[in-house]
Amino acid sequence: MSEQFKKVSIIGLGYIGLPTAAILASSGVKVVGVDINKDAVNIINAGNVHIVEPELDVLVRNAVKTGMLKATTTVEESDVFLIAVPTPFMDGHKPDLSYVKAAVESIAPVLKKNNLIILESTCPVGTTGNISRWMSALRDDLSFPKSSDDFPDVNIAYCPERVLPGRILYELVNNDRVIGGLTSECSNRAEIFYKTFITGQCLLTDSRTAEMCKLTENSFRDVNIAFANELSLICDEQQINVWELIKLANHHVRVNILNPGPGVGGHCIAVDPWFIVDSAPKLSRLIRTAREVNDSKPDMVINKVMTAITELPTETIACLGLSFKADIDDLRESPAVEIVLKLATKGIKQIFVVEPHIKSLPAKLAKFSNVTLVKLDCALSSSELLLILVDHKEFLNIQDEQLAYKKIIDTRGILRGRSGGT
Repeated sequence: MSEQFKKVSIIGLGYIGLPTAAILASSGVKVVGVDINKDAVNIINAGNVHIVEPELDVLVRNAVKTGMLKATTTVEESDVFLIAVPTPFMDGHKPDLSYVKAAVESIAPVLKKNNLIILESTCPVGTTGNISRWMSALRDDLSFPKSSDDFPDVNIAYCPERVLPGRILYELVNNDRVIGGLTSECSNRAEIFYKTFITGQCLLTDSRTAEMCKLTENSFRDVNIAFANELSLICDEQQINVWELIKLANHHVRVNILNPGPGVGGHCIAVDPWFIVDSAPKLSRLIRTAREVNDSKPDMVINKVMTAITELPTETIACLGLSFKADIDDLRESPAVEIVLKLATKGIKQIFVVEPHIKSLPAKLAKFSNVTLVKLDCALSSSELLLILVDHKEFLNIQDEQLAYKKIIDTRGILRGRSGGT
């Protein structure tokens, strides 16, 4: 670790903050992880983890054991402050920056000259500049970047994460990073920091371009998913197997259609495009439409279930998967959770849920007496309708005899050739 970055505080110990803390600590830097969740803090200090990510538990255990990583609810003096807190949206899809502002307020009292602040949370364009203005109001004894020519006491930069759940530890180190400072010096210092633990390329730009880059990446993916989802609805009406259609169309050398699903989940793709829409509502027509298509897909799945259930003697269904993508435990913005939640309110007699990556149902589902978390074998033997919402590896090996006499709604296409898709 560079001599100028001996101690790093990471604000937010979630799916990005904790893996980053563990990697930094394992590379020889003293790391203080800060989170308002006292249970998470206690779990980490015991050498355990509160999220599921391959090999993260081993890395955290070793980092805590060697004293290079500790968790706390209070910010300490450090050389670098890395903000990795949630940035959800409020009613009307307005960005909620309250967590970022709270992080800034917690850092302000312990800031000192030559500190570096890096925002990694996905944010609307201009948020990094807001941090400088917020800090200026909180600490008038220090100078913060106001123009690109400044040489402030404290440097501030934006560097969005670009990782895939299930591969976070690998991608945090190996992926290229876009770094946007409020000044060139801010970008350069942030680059020095990241080069101490990543092998990917550092791409320097200004903060507004870096912020827009992250939103653009996820909006591009959202638009392409929306095309696949809209195509699946058209095919369903036209009685065409969408999976076969996409496979055939993708044989064209310049066509690469994605697979449809029950919607779009996760904190990034399901949220970030709305930040662009909010900042440029009259110009972002395609991005808005894509979001609306993907947000509407869960209701289409529910309608298909409710139509099918009228033919079931006991109204017993099994919903396979709750996470927003395969083989992870992350339920954030998951369309599967939304679908099960809405089905639970429809008066269906029994809904069996299979999610191999969690030990108990989320509170919003646990309150329903007709929703039960079960193992796969139990769900298959006890249900009349099978609703496949996530393509977990465990579900790929379902045998034909286990599907006998069942209605099947396969939103992921894992039973291609054995059932249709939604």
